[in-house]
Amino acid sequence: MLRIKKLDIFVLKSFLLLFVATFFICLFIFMMQFLWKYVDELVGKGLEMSVLGEFFFYSAVTLVPTSLPLAILLASLITFGNFGERYELLAMKAAGISLLNIMRPLIIFVTFLCCISFFFQNVIGPQAYVKLWTLLISMKQKSPELDIPEGVFYDEIDGYNLYVKKKNRKTGVLYDVTIYNVSQGFENADIIVADSGRLEMTADKQHLYLRLYDGEMFSNLSQQQGGMNAQNAPYRRETFREKHSIIEFDAEFNMVDASVMGNQSNSKNMKMLQADIDSMNHVTDSIGRKYYTDAATSSYRPVSNLSKEDTVRIREAHLGEYDVDSLFLASTLAQKQKFLTTATSRAESLKNDWNFKSFTIKQNDQSIRRHKTSWHEKITLSLACLIFFFIGAPLGAIIRKGGLGMPVVISVLIFIIYYIINNTGYKMARDGKWIVWVGMWTSTAVLAPLGAFLTYKSNKDSVVFNADVYLAWIRKIIGIRGVRHFYRKEVIIHVPDYANLPGRLDILTEACRSYLRENKLLKAPNYVRLWTTDPKDDPIEAINEQLESILEEMSNTTSYTLLDTLKNYPIIPSNAHKRPFQRYGLNLAMGIVFPVGLFFYFRIWAFRIRLYKDLEKIIRTNDQVKVIVVNSLVNPEPIHN
Repeated sequence: MLRIKKLDIFVLKSFLLLFVATFFICLFIFMMQFLWKYVDELVGKGLEMSVLGEFFFYSAVTLVPTSLPLAILLASLITFGNFGERYELLAMKAAGISLLNIMRPLIIFVTFLCCISFFFQNVIGPQAYVKLWTLLISMKQKSPELDIPEGVFYDEIDGYNLYVKKKNRKTGVLYDVTIYNVSQGFENADIIVADSGRLEMTADKQHLYLRLYDGEMFSNLSQQQGGMNAQNAPYRRETFREKHSIIEFDAEFNMVDASVMGNQSNSKNMKMLQADIDSMNHVTDSIGRKYYTDAATSSYRPVSNLSKEDTVRIREAHLGEYDVDSLFLASTLAQKQKFLTTATSRAESLKNDWNFKSFTIKQNDQSIRRHKTSWHEKITLSLACLIFFFIGAPLGAIIRKGGLGMPVVISVLIFIIYYIINNTGYKMARDGKWIVWVGMWTSTAVLAPLGAFLTYKSNKDSVVFNADVYLAWIRKIIGIRGVRHFYRKEVIIHVPDYANLPGRLDILTEACRSYLRENKLLKAPNYVRLWTTDPKDDPIEAINEQLESILEEMSNTTSYTLLDTLKNYPIIPSNAHKRPFQRYGLNLAMGIVFPVGLFFYFRIWAFRIRLYKDLEKIIRTNDQVKVIVVNSLVNPEPIHN
């Protein structure tokens, strides 16, 4: 029976408060980004608050699935970062509760959020998308509110261009007005020049009422004169003290038909998408077969102006039976010109025909790919919520930083990486450069292993972001090793056996010389044998064990001279001069199949040379230590000072 524990309630409560806050923050950010793209369609159009409210509502609904993954990532990072910073996570683990058990209630909750995201995309999203883009198209078609600027031509009134040099904003009077009436075309424009005027909207907001004072109007009369030569066209000049005109101007907001968005892939659910994909594939196959049949039969199609007798003769003729060049050269110049003109005309006609057919096929393929990308996107974007949780929760437990500082930076970086990968895959799939499912699932394939890795490392309390661990690994790969450090101990329990040390040093020296004689370390190793021999070197491991045993005993000395001499002993990596991996197959692959083996080959050769120098150094240091130990046996005072 499933029981809700107090710890689960505590974790859920801590996460929910942060999730609600981060969700609305992310939704607001995405809405501002969306609004910035279409701000020109909203400003200066005199839209009612109900229309703007409807626009913001539908845009928020369509952006909910995009905001959820980032909100989950940020909330999980902050939640587990707070747990780690306040040592609450440490207390939970000390009580024997693993990280996965701590995350269990949140995993269930985030899975529920994935279902909500899918529901929004598959049910609510398509309807909101249709409403939103219907509003946008209607906003684009709405005429703007009348606001005549100063010093520039205003062309927002259909068929008119207005120029106002100056205007009084309090009284609405326009000065030095020039109007071009181009409703009959630019060649038949009427020009009105007035000293002042006033432009007002009628009560029904369907017309503009124009009053002009002290001006002249010039009209082109070429249209009334039956298309007379433009150079001799008369015009009419009219002088007036006051002139009144009515101009049609629809300032109302008219909603377009929502059916214009019916064929868009984003306006359909998965069932509709799959049905349309099958239908379009069937249509494309039918068109392709028809085009193939036309291409197979059109090569021998006769010219359309030939008689029935000529048609039969050409269909039964074979081009190989005629010397076409001789027939062409034997023709007259007029016939040659006719042949070339006819051939060129037919080639252009075929070119245009196949260009149109190619365009039709490309359009169908593009529409199919768009529907497929929308189908996959509904799944991948929902699954991103769960993936981002498995990235954010363990990452917060590792970095142990709460608040809005480091978690926000990390969340933004991860989301940017996800956005770049996802957007690149989407465009590649949409343009047909990648297989659709490969492009749409690339971001999931990249981030899912990252989430699994971070969850595993955090659950095992592994040190993922400890720079010293990675620096030590890099030093090991490059070959940089540490230096021995020996310090005089304040309390010594076991004093070194100085009487037996010279004999043990002689045994170590002889082992080093024997190894140098049997192994030609300065000689380049055999490339093939290098990858097939045993990776363990028992003699050098025995030498290393003897050396470490002697050093451990001599480190208990009180002689500063002996301690300084012990620092000269090198640290020997026992297997660095052998093949790099334990597995035979992996070594074989590295050495033979991949050129990476050359890097390891020269690296191993360098380690062999270094091992030769280390053994020589051990022999020399043994001699120095023997002298110090023998002198201490003769005169024991320095050792105990």
